[in-house]
Amino acid sequence: MIGRLQGMVAGKNNRTITLDVHGVGYLVALTTDALIKIKLNQPLTLHTHLAVREDALDLFGFETAVELNYFQLLLTVPGIGPKSALAILSLAAPEVLQKAITAEDTAYLTRVSGIGKKSAEKIVLALKDKLMPATGQTDTGNLNKENLDNEAEAIEALKSLGYTLAEARTATRKAAADSAATVGHGVNNLIKAALRILSHH
Repeated sequence: MIGRLQGMVAGKNNRTITLDVHGVGYLVALTTDALIKIKLNQPLTLHTHLAVREDALDLFGFETAVELNYFQLLLTVPGIGPKSALAILSLAAPEVLQKAITAEDTAYLTRVSGIGKKSAEKIVLALKDKLMPATGQTDTGNLNKENLDNEAEAIEALKSLGYTLAEARTATRKAAADSAATVGHGVNNLIKAALRILSHH
């Protein structure tokens, strides 16, 4: 089993990179966000999962151990294979999955990530009892339904203003993490805080 790779990025397309490790090129599939960030000829360390099939060996890579943990958690959900799990992580970052699963809020997961309703329900149902022990995460943060609804509504408002889902989600996440924005915040304050963050980019 290949659990970790460290090398130079020798090639890249819209689904995978080629990681040169001491002269050996490993083809590794990454999330969309990772592919956007990673540049050619830069050093890179990845946590990896090797998916073994009868006709292929596929490597999936992640920048953090947390992302790898969630990927492997998703593989335990009935009907979700490695490629589907990677696609889900491209839509929903680990913190989004954690909030939705811990709060058992499928609507939040659907609204924030764009994952279909049936898939969201399947993920939350299958992982709600596995999440905490599997990831070792105990800090669930502000997971009450009002905060989750506010985040989802803020993201939808930012999308209506022309921002992409990824931009809206990142800005809202940063705004929600800012104690000044979250203490007693309503959705309007959250949107304003997110817009301030976006205006500085």
